[in-house]
Amino acid sequence: MGKVFKSVDDIQLDGVRFIDARYDLQNKEAGRKAFEEGHATGAIYLDLEQQLSDMDSKDGRHPMPSKEKLTSVFQELGLRYEDQIVVYDQGAAPFAPRAWWMLTYAGFPNVVIVNGGVPALEAKLPFTKDIIKYPPTKIDFVWRDELYAPRQAVKAIVDGEVQATLLDARAAERYRGEVEPLDKVAGHIPTAQNFDWEQLKVDGQLKANDALRQKVARDEHIVVYCGSGVTASPLYAVLADEGYENIQLYVGSFSDWITEYEVE
Repeated sequence: MGKVFKSVDDIQLDGVRFIDARYDLQNKEAGRKAFEEGHATGAIYLDLEQQLSDMDSKDGRHPMPSKEKLTSVFQELGLRYEDQIVVYDQGAAPFAPRAWWMLTYAGFPNVVIVNGGVPALEAKLPFTKDIIKYPPTKIDFVWRDELYAPRQAVKAIVDGEVQATLLDARAAERYRGEVEPLDKVAGHIPTAQNFDWEQLKVDGQLKANDALRQKVARDEHIVVYCGSGVTASPLYAVLADEGYENIQLYVGSFSDWITEYEVE
């Protein structure tokens, strides 16, 4: 898959397609407003809930969008498979990784995340308020279904029918069921291990560490999840950046699991 995160100094910035994925789970308009106040020249905005989730679905709090929806979103934004796509958010956040994962799932071959986000990018190139509308494109999508784990695939792991490691990206106290601020049931998916994604934050960037490398081996089949599939995205992206190959994202995550099954 190649490197997922790149520093600004390692990105050829001429001729790339910037995607601004800034978001705030507590203030749903904050990301778009920040984009309107200033963004990388030529950037387009991708909204977590309006474009990268199917909020009409009951399959979790940020449900997996259909292929038809993603097809419409990416074509309306004027993206092409040959584009060099550079995604950013506010830095050390889950939103650029969510966008990166959706684009990669949709088959875009050249997508990277700016490690350090807006602060790193602003130090290297001018920001603008000018918003560009690109002409729609037509893409023959080649979906990478192997990157996605639906609920039934996770159930097969829990039941022991498939050998894989479930990795819960939430804070340890939520994993243990001691607190649950968002979902109606506390706990975790049976058999899951825990690795809090926030341990990956270092000076405004996301980076793997020895604790993660010791938690899961490169040859393991790993399925990552969180509460709603958002904060599992940076854990997935960091594993991919480290060269882990057999990884999947359970986009529905815990909030989807509890609609059908028991927890530990």
